[in-house]
Amino acid sequence: MGAFLGKREIRIIVGALCVLSLSSYSYARKPAETMTLHALEFNHNEVIPRKFTCQGKDINPALKIEHIPPRTKALVLIVDDPDAPMGTWVHWVVFNIPPDTKKISEDSVPGIQGINDFKRTSYGGPCPPSGSHRYFFKLYALDKRLDLTVGAGKEDLLRAMEDSVLDYTELIGTYEKK
Repeated sequence: MGAFLGKREIRIIVGALCVLSLSSYSYARKPAETMTLHALEFNHNEVIPRKFTCQGKDINPALKIEHIPPRTKALVLIVDDPDAPMGTWVHWVVFNIPPDTKKISEDSVPGIQGINDFKRTSYGGPCPPSGSHRYFFKLYALDKRLDLTVGAGKEDLLRAMEDSVLDYTELIGTYEKK
């Protein structure tokens, strides 16, 4: 009679074994740190200072990068505005940024620049025609350098990056002309 286990006892034992195996697994693995991007003069989801816009000096803000994956061969930065009236407006495209880059200085060119929707190969700051817009600073860590030339567009970049992204992060700033 004591040699057979009932369904209830079996469920308890199986459940206990699952809990034990999961708890030992979580202690054995430390979660990987994910890449982060911070602006030095504004916080995530806050207003971008005027000097970085078309109403100011129209220069890129200083950015700090942390936790770049070890196998990274190049970084890519795309800045765009999804709130533009005619669809997403591209403000800056920079690729083949060296993987040891920890800071992108204000008013600098950290890599090879692609063409933006202003038809320039440079930073074009926020300049919304009306209302408040969001500006996404998207940073990608790649396992390869991109074989593209100066002036490549965002779509060319996205195609070339396919299957090569090790990590991704984004910083959002807002701006409204006043």
